[in-house]
Amino acid sequence: MSGSLTPTRTECGWVIVMTPEMSQQAGVAENSLLVLHLGESKASVEILPPATPEMKESVQQIFEKFREAFEEMKRLGN
Repeated sequence: MSGSLTPTRTECGWVIVMTPEMSQQAGVAENSLLVLHLGESKASVEILPPATPEMKESVQQIFEKFREAFEEMKRLGN
């Protein structure tokens, strides 16, 4: 495998965007996500599909609709 994969920390674990090689070997869509969950001496992984254009548009609309509320939550640290 060339290059390195940098996981992104989230509330539910670590997320890694799958490389084309990984996606092909797993038989999933390119740019699928690996979500790594760690526990006491164990690890589990989920594969999530990439967001569809419809999902991205929906998220953008929600973000625009509640922009002020999101900005206030960010300001308050929530």
